Amino acid sequence: SEQLRQKVKGALTYPVVVMTIAFAVVVFLVTFVLPSFKNIFEGQGELPLPTRVLLASSEFMQSYFPMILIGMVIVCFIIKRFLATKQGIRFRDSNALRVPKLGSMLRKVAVAKFTRTLGTLIASGVPILQALEVTAATAGNVVVADAVHKTRISIREGESIAEPLRSSRVFPPMVVQMIAVGEETGELDTMLTKIADFYDSEVDTAIKALTSIIEPVVIVIMGIIIGGIVMAIFLPMLSLVNQTG
Repeated sequence: SEQLRQKVKGALTYPVVVMTIAFAVVVFLVTFVLPSFKNIFEGQGELPLPTRVLLASSEFMQSYFPMILIGMVIVCFIIKRFLATKQGIRFRDSNALRVPKLGSMLRKVAVAKFTRTLGTLIASGVPILQALEVTAATAGNVVVADAVHKTRISIREGESIAEPLRSSRVFPPMVVQMIAVGEETGELDTMLTKIADFYDSEVDTAIKALTSIIEPVVIVIMGIIIGGIVMAIFLPMLSLVNQTG
């Protein structure tokens, strides 16, 4: 579980750090650097639209920077408190699985964690109902935990493991089919371990794919933002040079 957690954190650390630095640089440019160009642009008549928007943003940031900073802190605090509640945790976990690419990776992490934990407990002789209870408590995702709880209730009523997992639509069809085969052959713990090994490698592949996608996207976004600021600054200067010529 710790290895999987570190892998996911490692994949998300780079884009988060880069976007944070880019945001700080943009705020610094708009708040403290752009005002020095305002005197240069005065008296040039009608400025280009990007320049007017940038100067208006700069004036707004200068006038309300402390309030904006306080507002951001308050919003972050509210979001953090909300995500600490049961409703917030359910909102976070259910929507995280729907995010393109990231949701697929988190689903694979959840499957690997579920199968590894359950397979280890069953192989150690823990009764299936108790093993499912422990697995649900350590799932790390409310949606997955709900599916495991439903599976536990179904088994207590005499049903199989595979059917409630299939109806939950949280686990991939291949996983459900392999669990069903493990139940029928009496080799459930072995099958769960094989699934966990497979999805561990799938998580590695998904993390590499996600990283390879995120890096160019972050670079493009940064280029567009910084390029837009530079263009808004130099358009009036080019106009002034043309007029002088």
